[in-house]
Amino acid sequence: MHINMKKSIIFLCFMAIFLKGSSQMVFENPNNEVYQYLSRLSHKGIIEFDDLILPVSRTTINRKLQEAQAHIDALSAIEKKELSFYIRNFSLYNQQDTTTYTKFLATNKQGAWSSFAANSKSFFITADPLIQYSQNHYNGKSFDHRAIGVQVWGAIGEHIGFQFTAKDVTESRNIANADLFQNNSPGFVNLITSPTSKSLNFTEYKANIGYSWKNGQINFGQDLFTWGYGENGRMVLSDKSPINPYIRIDYQPLKWLKFNYAHLWLNSNVIDSSSNYSFNNPVYGGTRVTFIPKFLATHSITITPKKGIDISLGESMVYSDKLNVGYLIPLMFFKAFDNNSSNYNILAGSNGQFFFQASLKNVLPKTHFYTTLFIDEIKVSTIFNKKESRNQIGYNLGASVTDFLLPYLTLYSEYSRVNPSVYNNINPAQTYTSYGFNLGDWMGNNFDRILLGARYTPVAKLKLEARYQWIRKGAATTIAQQYLAQPQPAFLFEKLYEQKELYLNASYEFKRNIYFKANYTITNTIYPVGLNNTKYNNYSLGVNFGL
Repeated sequence: MHINMKKSIIFLCFMAIFLKGSSQMVFENPNNEVYQYLSRLSHKGIIEFDDLILPVSRTTINRKLQEAQAHIDALSAIEKKELSFYIRNFSLYNQQDTTTYTKFLATNKQGAWSSFAANSKSFFITADPLIQYSQNHYNGKSFDHRAIGVQVWGAIGEHIGFQFTAKDVTESRNIANADLFQNNSPGFVNLITSPTSKSLNFTEYKANIGYSWKNGQINFGQDLFTWGYGENGRMVLSDKSPINPYIRIDYQPLKWLKFNYAHLWLNSNVIDSSSNYSFNNPVYGGTRVTFIPKFLATHSITITPKKGIDISLGESMVYSDKLNVGYLIPLMFFKAFDNNSSNYNILAGSNGQFFFQASLKNVLPKTHFYTTLFIDEIKVSTIFNKKESRNQIGYNLGASVTDFLLPYLTLYSEYSRVNPSVYNNINPAQTYTSYGFNLGDWMGNNFDRILLGARYTPVAKLKLEARYQWIRKGAATTIAQQYLAQPQPAFLFEKLYEQKELYLNASYEFKRNIYFKANYTITNTIYPVGLNNTKYNNYSLGVNFGL
């Protein structure tokens, strides 16, 4: 490990030790339906819930559930039932409980259960198996999805939380039929790379240890880290890329001001031939392969001038080759630092971005309006000059209204657009990707997408969703087009396809983290003249124990 990195981690740990703690730091999987539940309540103005950056801690979720309990009269009958269910499940650990025990199939006083739990005066741990099975039909091929693993989390004393999740996944299809990039499913690193193999196999794993105090937290681990709002893709940081190790700091010094910093270790997928070396091993060719190191540093602030109104500004930098201590300073102005450290030489510099988010919750009753702006490169002086402009930006506009005509019926709509060349870079080790998957919207660049959808909960814990999606996708630019062309390539130049999709989904959480799920998708893809159009009916039916 680089000496500067060691010093920085030691400094952050010592800083956390001297801060007054108040609760343990354990993140909850963003796929848990409790996020949608709390978001709806915030759109109705019943609670305030900050879901700009995910995941959030179990402690935060539990606190927001207690806030909802204080406004129980404002909830519908179904919302009250779900609130009782979530409060019970998020009360699994009570730091006031000093009894010593080790239990299998444990149940606490609130009725929350786990497969295993152990407790002492200053330590708690719980564990559950992860078991998943589904039968799927995708693009004309049927396959089954099987996964098995374990999820563990716990607390050390009053201030430290830890967690670990790992599962081994096998799908009975080969890599040629997987279509890993052009869909919104999270990416993975396939263990079986032969195109003739009859199965996919990969491992998903997370690990995290964190320290929290009264108005902040610091985490070191490997987990999801998403930023911004989006119904079927996020402009800034999404869950498309396989998860990456990180250091993450969240701090709220004032009621109206929040700060976030993260430093991620990415995978460049670019072999560093200068660092390869030979050794005496005739089995695999005898050459050690190394990849160019790649990193992402990002920070943002959120200002809340009035209840329900959040304005967020952020900056990020993708850099490569070696760890740079300048990007480990949370308050550094990354762009200025990069310009100076590279002597303003484009071939020596890094890949910077700026982003903006505005969110309005319950400003109009029971609604949420939001917009995201992602700036990869822009020339302000020529922004309206058709010939000389370099508007390499992406943005979205979204709106939703809940309890529309019926209790627990939410309607939503969203428009997303990403211009040509966004997320790309002259240096292949500094593109806005990790493991080859985009860090931002899963569709990459040169596309737009319209979404119209509805979510409905007819009975507690049964989630129904219907969504219509229309996509237009154009070709990728070359490096010469991106940096030299005047004017820049037009939006949707060399259109590759249009796609219309109807998506239906149903999910029921029978017990804590035991889900029955089913979805059905009709996808119609229209290609340019000369190519055959395609129409697929895809489905999935399965059961999950754990997320």
